[in-house]
Amino acid sequence: MLRAVVILGHGASGTAASMRPHVEGLRARGVEAEAVDLPKGRAERAVATFAAAARPHGAAVVVGGHSYGGRVASMLAAEQPVAGLVLLSYPLHRPGHPEDLRTEHWHRIGCPVLLLSGESDPFARIDLLRAAVPLLGNARLVTYPRTGHGLSAVLDDALDHITDFVANLGVRAE
Repeated sequence: MLRAVVILGHGASGTAASMRPHVEGLRARGVEAEAVDLPKGRAERAVATFAAAARPHGAAVVVGGHSYGGRVASMLAAEQPVAGLVLLSYPLHRPGHPEDLRTEHWHRIGCPVLLLSGESDPFARIDLLRAAVPLLGNARLVTYPRTGHGLSAVLDDALDHITDFVANLGVRAE
């Protein structure tokens, strides 16, 4: 069985270092993980940087990230095969603009997807997120009541879900 590595991108105002709690938490659970520094600006511009970080590691590559990093990872997953996609607080729309959904590429994502989202996230109205999930084909949504755009208050639970997700992909975590 092939081993898996989870590569995570950060939010728009973060860096790879801001994903340290996620990476360390996954490693503590026996999941190989690393973070990638993404260029600031348009998500489309950052896809090539994420793709370079996701080059074959001699492992099944699971991509994902928080907010902007998840959006970039989803765009990569729509362009090239990956073992799985993990979206933490996916920015479905800009706050106050639920009419502009960022799902145009979702139908091209063929891998299993895990979405973890706060039910009070201003970047993803929960009713719209639930309605959009079927566009992904093979996706599971986990939501957290009274949680906004950051998942730090529920990080342990989120990391447990990611660990289970990787284990159920049929790849070895370590």
